[in-house]
Amino acid sequence: MPGQPGAQAQPGMPAAPGVHGPYRAVYVISVAAELAGVHPQTLRIYERKGLVDPSRTGGGSRRYSQRDIDRLRRIQDLTGSGLNLEGVRRVLDLEADNEQLHREIEQLRGAIEEVRAEAREALERTHRQYRRDLVPVRQAAVVWRPPRAQRPRR
Repeated sequence: MPGQPGAQAQPGMPAAPGVHGPYRAVYVISVAAELAGVHPQTLRIYERKGLVDPSRTGGGSRRYSQRDIDRLRRIQDLTGSGLNLEGVRRVLDLEADNEQLHREIEQLRGAIEEVRAEAREALERTHRQYRRDLVPVRQAAVVWRPPRAQRPRR
């Protein structure tokens, strides 16, 4: 989100070389404000409140990425539905936490599946080992009866 690592602009360039896609900070404040549908002063307020953190050029000018623009639009949606800026900050923090938790859940699901696969393979190896260790023996059931002379009479 705001202030993504590697998204900081280099002196004389709009964005760091090698930074592409939605994290590339290319929009000046006036363009970012127009794209987000707000006044440039509103962007400065949002920055002071910690809601956005645009990249800076070597000269100190703000540069906004597409991710920043998307975030600004989300802020506008939330304020439009009646939240104050502190409420917006909390919602954005909770949404970020939620996204992080979903990523962790997916990683854990992947790890669980790997462990299950390893357990299945270990079980199959164990069963194959049993088959080699066991020797089939043909046995018949024998019932022992004492000789007739020793049988008790009824």
